[in-house]
Amino acid sequence: MAELTSYEVGGERAAIAPEGVALVRLDRPEARNAINTPMLEELLAHLAAARADDAVRALVVSSTDHMALSAGADVREELDADANVRRMQLFADLYDELTAFEKPTIAACHGACVGGGAEVAVACDLRVGGSNMRLRFPGGALGVPVGPARLATLCGLSVAKYLLLTAKEVDAELALRWGLVHKVAPAAATEGAALTLAEQVAANPPEAVARLKRMLQEWDGVVERSRAEGEGQVRWASEVAMPPQDA
Repeated sequence: MAELTSYEVGGERAAIAPEGVALVRLDRPEARNAINTPMLEELLAHLAAARADDAVRALVVSSTDHMALSAGADVREELDADANVRRMQLFADLYDELTAFEKPTIAACHGACVGGGAEVAVACDLRVGGSNMRLRFPGGALGVPVGPARLATLCGLSVAKYLLLTAKEVDAELALRWGLVHKVAPAAATEGAALTLAEQVAANPPEAVARLKRMLQEWDGVVERSRAEGEGQVRWASEVAMPPQDA
């Protein structure tokens, strides 16, 4: 089976990633990078590799298609009840691993950033929005209990409530105004801008950066919130898979 993602660490042989930066790309453009079970497994493996590699000082999450970071979970993936719960667990693991990642993470948010794609973006430390970005958290419309853990302190309760309760789409200009992205780049240049930002972060002393990130995580409490939310979404998936029997 062809790989659905790619992983590259900057160095002499790297084609794209600069020195000290790992680049993870979703590579399923025909499906707008909709995330299925094999892709989740690959992404988690890439994160483990980046965490263990001392040459990696920053991580960029992007895609090969600037029309979509990801359109979210693959609704066409054929799953039985158990497989659906397992996939939800993998989604929760991915969000948790990104949220708790010890090294700085940057998301290249071009095109569709919807559902799981939006969650991946806000689980990263920094975000570059593409001018064509369409950010949406559809949990309120779909009934999926995911989103508050990372959004609550990222953009404040007021904006988080709007995003989650309305499930409305937000463009790059509004996302920048609300602090959801840190800068906006032309659509095709989003990944390049994210890599440049990662290179700037990677140039700083890694021990100092890691210490600051730990402090921010501890004072924010986002790692614990993410873990609790993930447990809840898996529990919800299990309940949906096995509804209570009539008395």
